[in-house]
Amino acid sequence: MKNAAPYPISARGPADHDVRDQIVAAATEHFSRYGYEKTTVSDLAKAIGFSKAYIYKFFESKQAIGEMICANCLREIEGEVKAAVEEADRPPEKLRRMLKAIVEATLRLFSQDRKLYEIAASAATEHWQATIAYEERIQKLLQDILQEGRQSGDFERKTPLDETTMAIYLVMRPYLNPLILQHSFDYTVEAPAQLSSLVLRSLSP
Repeated sequence: MKNAAPYPISARGPADHDVRDQIVAAATEHFSRYGYEKTTVSDLAKAIGFSKAYIYKFFESKQAIGEMICANCLREIEGEVKAAVEEADRPPEKLRRMLKAIVEATLRLFSQDRKLYEIAASAATEHWQATIAYEERIQKLLQDILQEGRQSGDFERKTPLDETTMAIYLVMRPYLNPLILQHSFDYTVEAPAQLSSLVLRSLSP
């Protein structure tokens, strides 16, 4: 997503350096094969063909590498969610599409690459900056939809906007947080439509 503001990531060296991209690409492949938790920076250095010291010129830790990979995944999910929202004309449908897209995109990450999903789980557990930024941006998108709905007369206006935003976000959170999602698989098919209907009824003016 070229227009997205960058997620905060702890890294060294010039941000646009080709070596940084090479390290991230190699690390993504290595983590996909062996897992994030079991891989050390020494393992990555050996796999890439760089010295451990050279990798540390660009990333201060394994977490910093994992955080950039995580940020890339979250940007893809955010892009899908925004695209789904933009396809809808009115705020109620935007809200439905938002929740549906979040569930589908997060599930795809889990089902297609369980090893990379480990990074997302670590990020959520340890509150990495990439995940914090992602959740803030999702909340902002949700708030924009709610604000638009209030202006169009689709949603009630009595409840403070920030309170409404947080309440609905908490309803959505089990399906966008990878750590919680793994305990909600039995409901992922029906949940988006049912939760959207419940939320929209609560928003009726």
